[in-house]
Amino acid sequence: MAALLLLPLLLLLPPLLHLWPRWRWLAADLAFAVRAHRCKRALQARAQAAAAADPRGPEGGCSLAWRLAQLARQRPAHTFLVHGALRFSYAEAERLSNQAARAFLRAQGWDGGPGGGGGAGGAREGERVAGSSAARAAWEGDGAVPLAPGATVALLLPARPEFLWLWFGMAKAGLRTAFVPTALRRGPLLHCLRSCGARALVLAPEFAESLGPDLPALRAMGLHLWAAGPAAHPAGISDLLAEASAEGDGPVPGYLSAPESMTDTCLYIFTSGTTGLPKAARISHLKVLQCQGFCQLCGAGQDDVLHLALPLHHMSGSQLGIVGCLGIGATVVLKSRFSAGQFWEDCRLHGVTVFQYIGELCRYLINQPPTRAERGHTVRLVVGSGLRPDTWERFVRRFGPLQVLEMCGLTEGSVATFNYTGQLGAVGRASWLYKHVFPFSLIRCDVATGEPFRDPRGRCVTTAPGEPGLLVAPVSQEAPFLGYAGGPELACGKLLTDVFRPGDVFFNTGDLLVCDAQGFLRFHDRTGDTFRWKGENVAATQVAQALEALGFLQEVNVYGATVPGHEGRAGMAALVLRPPHPLHLEQLYAHVAEHLPPYAWPRFLRLQESLATTETFKQHKVRMAKEGFDPQALADPLYVLDQAGGAYLPLTPARYGALLAGDLRI
Repeated sequence: MAALLLLPLLLLLPPLLHLWPRWRWLAADLAFAVRAHRCKRALQARAQAAAAADPRGPEGGCSLAWRLAQLARQRPAHTFLVHGALRFSYAEAERLSNQAARAFLRAQGWDGGPGGGGGAGGAREGERVAGSSAARAAWEGDGAVPLAPGATVALLLPARPEFLWLWFGMAKAGLRTAFVPTALRRGPLLHCLRSCGARALVLAPEFAESLGPDLPALRAMGLHLWAAGPAAHPAGISDLLAEASAEGDGPVPGYLSAPESMTDTCLYIFTSGTTGLPKAARISHLKVLQCQGFCQLCGAGQDDVLHLALPLHHMSGSQLGIVGCLGIGATVVLKSRFSAGQFWEDCRLHGVTVFQYIGELCRYLINQPPTRAERGHTVRLVVGSGLRPDTWERFVRRFGPLQVLEMCGLTEGSVATFNYTGQLGAVGRASWLYKHVFPFSLIRCDVATGEPFRDPRGRCVTTAPGEPGLLVAPVSQEAPFLGYAGGPELACGKLLTDVFRPGDVFFNTGDLLVCDAQGFLRFHDRTGDTFRWKGENVAATQVAQALEALGFLQEVNVYGATVPGHEGRAGMAALVLRPPHPLHLEQLYAHVAEHLPPYAWPRFLRLQESLATTETFKQHKVRMAKEGFDPQALADPLYVLDQAGGAYLPLTPARYGALLAGDLRI
């Protein structure tokens, strides 16, 4: 009898096992969809509360100012920021950003009164006047145009507390902030400031010397120059922190920062594009509000402590890290730079529970010698992007148990993928539940050019499981694409039309992903001439243009080469000398060090008699990348970057072996 009862179950077992790989993740998909729905409702409630608040009070401003003021009331003593030996509560963050806001408003000729205390009585509507004589004199004295409401102020600062107070203060004062990459100087820096229409620049005091050659051009642009701290400033640069400290710390009226539309631009984040120079991506109030839900989507809560060592001028550091932490009211341990040797001790000291990474940071950690602190930590969640499967496995095996949440997204993009299941090597899921929350598609394309394939009707074609496809996402009111500061040509190729039906519009991420049979997404590559190195997007055309400025070079071909044991692809430049000039390695190194950010410096050089091109005179990049940089396989002279020595050295078989063994750092 028992055998007869078991018979139906045995008959059902084969089809159930066949369906199990596809349905076993349904519970995780459902849990994430519920979390995303709750997060969306909470963000909508915040936006509605800010819109309904009294515009004369601090609660009536933009979502960022509203959220900080709310946390200062609800959790005033809770630690928001830890930086070295410094600790700042949410109440202190509110007061310091209020002082910064008042300093910026005074530069606009606004006089909000003393602003002491915690009420809104220190500032009233209508107190922004035509211009106070002191503020006007300070600006007109250095030839700068006084700040106007809604003007753009650029920050050229490393990751430290004043970056946040000034950024938050600008938001409260209704100014746009431009996060300028700290490594930029000369032409790329001036380009960034012009492209976003900056009217003022706040720089770190330690950058004043390296910016010396740029100061005449900056002044000619009519920029007001501030330094964020005391130092021996050149003439015409004032101490913004001193000005802010003299202001009252009471709140400013919300109407100063309240946007007319949630799609209004509130800041610029520069991203490397295929045009060669950084582009100023427009970040809207809506995007900042959505980023408040990032940490909640990852499963973090208000009692978590986040370790953040990513640059704040990037989307990952400022919006996902800082704004995401504000979204849940948690604590951030902010590091100006990442230290693999100190990391686990910092985690133990501060009780870190969440670590935000790029893949390279995890590789640095597993290459460190074992320490006692790495086994006694409280880290339970690591979240980020660019983690290679081999590094992932070693990281979890050595430092676990912990959850890895790998994701994929872009600064200006309207889509992100989350691997909330922890599946090794995946960057997300393509389940129908996930795509209902964050819609996207993978379409067939030319993987070398990124050009989508179209069927006879002119529509794009989705990929099959296991086939690389271009990640695209529909543009909608909830997921708009604002483009870049400047002309519309800068967004060329970013939007695809008539993808699946007439009139539809999709955002082209430029990322190639593969979806396997179980619905897991895995990163494959970047399309076009852009490649990733050290967590950064490097535009080959920008590097090539910098090298072509050298008089002894006639032709340059820049591409990304795979380096064993490293994430991404390292920059490699094939060079042709201009007769009769020799190769000046010292001059070449000094030139790239001055004109390119460190992550964009070519790691390898290949000297050739001529560059191979296609029949349409396009340079061979894919073939060159495949040929690599093995000195025993290539007859051309090869050189490698020695970062420690600050020079390019001949790439001998011995150095090649040291590179593969991890003894030569590039």
